[in-house]
Amino acid sequence: MNKKLILIAATILVLVVGLVGCSPGNTVVNTNSQQEGIWVSGQGKVTAVPDIATLSLGIEAQEASVADAQSKATEAMNKVMDALTSNGMAKKDIQTQYFNIQKVTRWDDKNQQEVVIGYRVTNTVTAKIRNIDKAGSIIDAVAAAGGDLTRIDNIDFSVEKPEAYYGEARDKAMADAKAKATQMAELAGVTLGKPTYISESAYSQPPPIVRMAEMTAAELAETPISPGEMEISLTVQVVYAIK
Repeated sequence: MNKKLILIAATILVLVVGLVGCSPGNTVVNTNSQQEGIWVSGQGKVTAVPDIATLSLGIEAQEASVADAQSKATEAMNKVMDALTSNGMAKKDIQTQYFNIQKVTRWDDKNQQEVVIGYRVTNTVTAKIRNIDKAGSIIDAVAAAGGDLTRIDNIDFSVEKPEAYYGEARDKAMADAKAKATQMAELAGVTLGKPTYISESAYSQPPPIVRMAEMTAAELAETPISPGEMEISLTVQVVYAIK
């Protein structure tokens, strides 16, 4: 291999190494190519009250023929959709997640074979409720509209814009990292310098998902919904130089 090809290969290798670690979703600041110093991690946590409730619900109908099962499911789902929109939900916040037509069979011992006894149609959607105070009444309305065909799987909560909480969490994380580095420098008998490398990752811990599988309208009457609080956490890794 001649010198020109060796130089090109070395340049590509440097570029690839420089890109490692810069994946989407993480913030990385590296002001020094040296990896010497005091490495610490800091964590900052804040709590937030969820402002979005996502309801997972659907319709399940079974009949002797596909046409009858689909017709029954469509009628029930139309009523459910009307209940959602009449309670103030925008169509953009209602999304189909799953649609399935499945044969229902039983085993025939006499003939030693499966026999088709009907067809089951399942249609599920997620509904994003932006006014959590109305979540209970919306669940009640949906259960009443779909009747015994209604399937309400679960409801979970989230914050629509968690970025609004990242600033406070970041302050806490950086303060935590600096406190650790300062203590380590004192214990080691060295002087702490400036940060030479900073990386960040953030995540949120939602409240537990409330599962409500196959409840009837009577069981869901006057449904109480409490979103509680969720935790938003941010972690930083910082490398401090040693003076």
